[in-house]
Amino acid sequence: MDAMRELIQKRKMGMKYAGIPSFCTASDLVIEACLKQAMRHDDHVLVEATANQVNQYGGYTGMKPADYRDFVYDIADHIDFPRERIILGGDHLGPLTWQDEPEETAMAKAVELVKLFVLAGFKKIHLDTSMRLADDSKDEILTDETIARRGAVLYEACEEAYQELLQKNPSEIRPVYIIGSEVPIPGGAQEAEESIKVTTPAAVEKTLAAYKEQFEKRGLHNAFDNIIGIVVQPGVEFGDDDIFQYDRVRAAELTEAMKKYGNIVLEGHSTDYQAPKALKEMVEDGIAILKVGPALTFSLREGLFALSMMEKELVKEEDRADFMETMENAMLKSPSNWSKHYHGSDQELKLKRKYSFSDRCRYYFAQPEMQAAIDKLFDNMSKVEIPLSMLRQSMPQQYIKVRDGVLSMNPRELVEDCVVHLIEDYNYATKLNYMIGDAFYC
Repeated sequence: MDAMRELIQKRKMGMKYAGIPSFCTASDLVIEACLKQAMRHDDHVLVEATANQVNQYGGYTGMKPADYRDFVYDIADHIDFPRERIILGGDHLGPLTWQDEPEETAMAKAVELVKLFVLAGFKKIHLDTSMRLADDSKDEILTDETIARRGAVLYEACEEAYQELLQKNPSEIRPVYIIGSEVPIPGGAQEAEESIKVTTPAAVEKTLAAYKEQFEKRGLHNAFDNIIGIVVQPGVEFGDDDIFQYDRVRAAELTEAMKKYGNIVLEGHSTDYQAPKALKEMVEDGIAILKVGPALTFSLREGLFALSMMEKELVKEEDRADFMETMENAMLKSPSNWSKHYHGSDQELKLKRKYSFSDRCRYYFAQPEMQAAIDKLFDNMSKVEIPLSMLRQSMPQQYIKVRDGVLSMNPRELVEDCVVHLIEDYNYATKLNYMIGDAFYC
């Protein structure tokens, strides 16, 4: 049995802490940190790419689905992480990046997109058709019927691609699917907390009923055998400097209602920056797939900034990588990835480019000048001796591990450990099932 279906079986057996983090990222340093942590538990790791990061035209990373697969596998090979323990996921797969086109062309491109993901070996597919297209009414909410009709088209395309894989490998694992989409709040979490509406049980029922009807119309009678999750808004969100923590009381109506669906778990998006206790409560309440993205690269940027500030103390000015300045210049030169998301005075914008929880700077990490600055920063800091006292000042969490002999002073490892610290919050929420596993197999 594959790992995602095994997750469902564990929960049906009563292992209420069985869950999995979904690391949505295209950063090599972040992926390496995620894989290294998974090695500690001899566990599977779920790594996802979104449709705007990776698609048939390259996305903002320049990678197609097969390129992203190879990118992740190369990182795994470099650290001897078994490829078979990697679950590749595709997030928000649908007409996301072609919303300005009519349904005919947008959906044709979406069909090609999902097929390429499946053919490249991605095993967790989030079908998202919740966005308006050019010929949809601008005044009316997109109906559940329309969303499900388009989603069923994409599901059928995925299954066709899976049949192609079976011709080459009869033991090929069938993908699992996630349906539904968390609807973002206009302006993000800068709105009042009351505007973050927890998904209602009625809304989930309507989504499931609409998909069932559309699957039946297309003759896809067993589709729900392969659908293991539905995306909901459990009341968690973040903005530039706001975090709305999970409140299990507010979400209780939703999570209690979903207990009757033994084969479907909830997937929570925007779980970034949640407290470990909140993450554990989400898993316990049935939100078993915890999507995290911006918080990963936020933690990476924290580490790079800390290293950069130590560089200013230890390296001659003419030899410095000046990572912080390089990032600011890259963002100013190409503002399209942040200008619609950050608002305020020039000073406020400058701070948001560096420190916003939305972390729009992640869109620039793959640019050549950014990669060159990171490489130079690592090289510079590997040639100097970082005083332990300075490390405590700049990277206090890593200082403790260095002091105790469990982390080296290697600058790359110091930065990756900033990501590891975040990953541990998700391990705390999802790894408790290991502690009680023997009770079900004795």
